Order: sequence, then structure tokens, then C-alpha cells
Amino acid sequence: MAKKETKKAEVEYELLENPEEIKSRLERGEAYLRENTKLVGGLIAVVILIIAGVLFMQINTQNQDKKAQAEMFQAVYYFEQDETDLALNGDGSNAGFLKIVENYKRTDAANLAHFYIGSIYLSEGNHQKAIDHLKKFSAKDYFVQARAFALLGDAYLEMGNTSEAIANYKKAVNHKENKFFAPRYLSKLAIAYEEAGDIANAIKTYGEIEEKYFESFEFTNARKHKARLEGLASK
Repeated sequence: MAKKETKKAEVEYELLENPEEIKSRLERGEAYLRENTKLVGGLIAVVILIIAGVLFMQINTQNQDKKAQAEMFQAVYYFEQDETDLALNGDGSNAGFLKIVENYKRTDAANLAHFYIGSIYLSEGNHQKAIDHLKKFSAKDYFVQARAFALLGDAYLEMGNTSEAIANYKKAVNHKENKFFAPRYLSKLAIAYEEAGDIANAIKTYGEIEEKYFESFEFTNARKHKARLEGLASK
């Protein structure tokens, strides 16, 4: 490394002390540009095309997202009214969530639609489809993202996949942990541990609710189940 720096310093000193060398290098550079005008121009054109393409995609995606958000309004209304079939498939005049993800890929609206679709499929007992859609969802809003992890945990637990359920419940707990939702997700995590036969970690998880979230709704049940499991463990 030191040799490279020394060599570089020597070259810079030579240039400063020898104006003719600077002139020679500039002339070589100009000659290269004259001889390779088409090549340089082609490279510049390619760069311009790439930048233009990226800008076009961004603008197009933004326009598509605005359109998708407007079309999804009715589906969200149906979801809130528990009209899940209409929310998924539309009503003939308004698009459902499934059509939104089909027609408006890579938009924020389609991303959110995956969350709604996953939630609906989970409530209907279609656990694999719920997983498929929830895994496609990602959110900057940490409350919603944590909720998505918890729903994935629910789906995996219903399918008997306790290891994936535990992994996703942990993500839900640790994703910007807060005192309102963390105890709920910890309760789910403890249940998954118990289902997996890991009584020690189930007790530890209920204990975490006891210690950190004593004002939560889950506190009383956590104490009860922790005592129950401790009784089982002592036998």
C-alpha cells in the first residue's frame, strides 16, 4: 500500500515539474476521443437511455399506483364490512384485491392488497394461500409489518409448522417492539413453543409478559399459563 502511494506521489511530482508531460497526456487524451468518437458517443447514449428508462418506470409506477389506489377503495370498504368474497373478487363494477395484484404489479396498492388477501384467506382457513400472499407483503409502517409477521405465524401454526410459526412470531415481537402489541405476539409465541414441546421457552416467554407488560390485557393469562407449565415441568 505504501509503495503504491509513493509511486502515485512521484507521478504527481513529475507532472508538476514537467509541463511538457502534462501537455503530452492531454494531447493523447484528445487523440483518443477523436479516434473513438462513435464509441464514446454510444456509451453516453446508452447511459442516457438507462436513466430515461428508470425515470419512465418510476413515473409510470406512480401513475399506476394512483389509479390502483382509487380502484381499490371499494374493496377496502367491503373488507371492513366483512364482505370478504366481494373484497377478494369485486362486485362486477369495482375491482377486488385479486384483480388489483394482477393488474397493478409492483405498485404500493398491490403490495397492500397482498396483506388484505392474506388476511382473508387466513380467516377462511386457506392457510397456504394466506402464506403465499403475506410473504409478498412488506411495509414501512412497523405496526402493519409486525401484524403481517403475526398472521404468518398464525397460518404456519394452523398448518402444524411450529418452527416457522415461532420464527414469525419472534419477528412480530421484535419488529419495533411496543407495549400494546408485543404482549399479544408474545402470547402467541408462548403457545407455539408449547405446541412444539419446548416448555422451558414457553415458560420464559410468559415470564417476559409478566416482567415487562404487567399492565397489558395478556398479563393475567400469562401468569396463569406460566404457573400451569411450571407445574407440568416439575412433575
